[in-house]
Amino acid sequence: INELIQKRQLLEAFASIKLLEDEIISERDAEKYKDNPQELVRKSRDVNLLYDSITNAIQSIVEGTLEASTVEHTMLTSVVALIALEEAAHPNTDKAVHPESDLLGRPRKWREMWREAINESAKKRVLKAPMAAKEEDSSWLNLHLSFLQKLLREDLLKIKLSVKKCYPEEYQVCDIYVEAFHKAIASHLQHLCQGLLDFNELCTLLGWVANTYHSELFLGHPDLKPEVKTENLSLLLTPADWDKLKNDYIASAKEKIRSYFGNILRLEVTEKWEKEVHSAVKENLYHTSLSFDIQTIIGEHMKLSGAISRSLETKMLEMCMTELLEFIPRFEKEFMAWSTAQDSPTFAPYVVAYINSFHDLMSGLETEFKVDTEELQKILAALTRNFTNIFLTKLRTKAQPFLKRILTKDWILDTGRPDSLASAVSQFSEHLQHMRKPTGQELLREVHRYVVKEYITQVIKHRWRMNRETRQEVSKKIDLEATIFHNTLIDQGSDSKWLVPAIHHIAKIIREKKKDKIKVYVKKLCQNYPDIR
Repeated sequence: INELIQKRQLLEAFASIKLLEDEIISERDAEKYKDNPQELVRKSRDVNLLYDSITNAIQSIVEGTLEASTVEHTMLTSVVALIALEEAAHPNTDKAVHPESDLLGRPRKWREMWREAINESAKKRVLKAPMAAKEEDSSWLNLHLSFLQKLLREDLLKIKLSVKKCYPEEYQVCDIYVEAFHKAIASHLQHLCQGLLDFNELCTLLGWVANTYHSELFLGHPDLKPEVKTENLSLLLTPADWDKLKNDYIASAKEKIRSYFGNILRLEVTEKWEKEVHSAVKENLYHTSLSFDIQTIIGEHMKLSGAISRSLETKMLEMCMTELLEFIPRFEKEFMAWSTAQDSPTFAPYVVAYINSFHDLMSGLETEFKVDTEELQKILAALTRNFTNIFLTKLRTKAQPFLKRILTKDWILDTGRPDSLASAVSQFSEHLQHMRKPTGQELLREVHRYVVKEYITQVIKHRWRMNRETRQEVSKKIDLEATIFHNTLIDQGSDSKWLVPAIHHIAKIIREKKKDKIKVYVKKLCQNYPDIR
């Protein structure tokens, strides 16, 4: 009998074992072993061992079905026949009748074993997919999953076209194999999840589960239909495992986004501020890639996440916004520190460019990503306020030496260029025409107002006694300087023309010798500019 089993002549072997078993049962029932129960036990064990050998042979055949290049139809049909013969030969028996011969006539449950063998086969096939070491290839997981789906898709096609023919319809062999593969893959993925996966690996795994597994690339492949059905399959990953993967993905993305934002800041410092590279101009506005870079980073990560699930896309956007709200004050702090430490000619263009870029960023986030920008607006309002304050502070610092010279002896005697004040102010104000409205316009008004106010302050606070000729010269010089910087600022876009007459009134007062006319000029000046008092 053992020789028959070794030669895979299993039906003949089963028939011989069954004859032997029936013979022993008959002898037992005839009480032949009454005086020698040990002999009955020995023979029963021999029969059991022979059945176990057939069990192992069936298991080997089933587990090897997908390993062979071709399906052994004869072997599989003999397995089906064996299962049917065994189930007919061993209906459930009352073991209590002959407890000492419990092994005889016992149902062998080969159909259950057949299913277990398929499950074991599925596990082996899953583990057969090549998997490179993480250290050897950064794309190891993507490659592994590609190998896995190709290998198992080919297996399922073999089951559909060849294996299925060997089994009766009642076996539902395709469904059994699909479920076995499903469980094996689920177990394998759970094992993969135990390792430390980086962002790209987590993205690959989530995407494969969400998009590839049921798609035409794998279980939904047209060649597998209609035999391969996926409607009744359980979740590939448990809700807890799926949530953990998503949380790990967001946590990993957070570090990645923070690093990207950090790189943006580092490049601004090293490639622009330190090298004093002038801002680019786009549609007459100073421009940096800041807004585009940030929106690109957010957009790419949202696209990756949205391909997995809408909820993950939402989480990704929320996380990106959290990181952005942390990044902007950090960027502001770095820029303020640099601008305080440096007297760079690129400072003013940078202020303009960054205010423009952050405005574009907020607008882009609202339109492209439908983000609630309430918190962002507060942060950017503070940034704009701080940037304009330091802009005005630096402008004042640059203009003060020229303003303090007004009506001094050196200023009166200086016959040099009358546009020195305008030039100093223009180093800053000329860039405001490249700032997005209304911010640029408002800041230019503030600059214009400051220059006029400080000029008048300097003129009024001096108590010089001057002869008529000197007064005439001073008046002309004041008129000329005022005309130059007024024209300069208006050419740069200032709409504060109402400020133009103020200094000219002062010039008239200085050159006028008649007190009654002076009173008229002063009265008119105070009426037009009440805060001059």
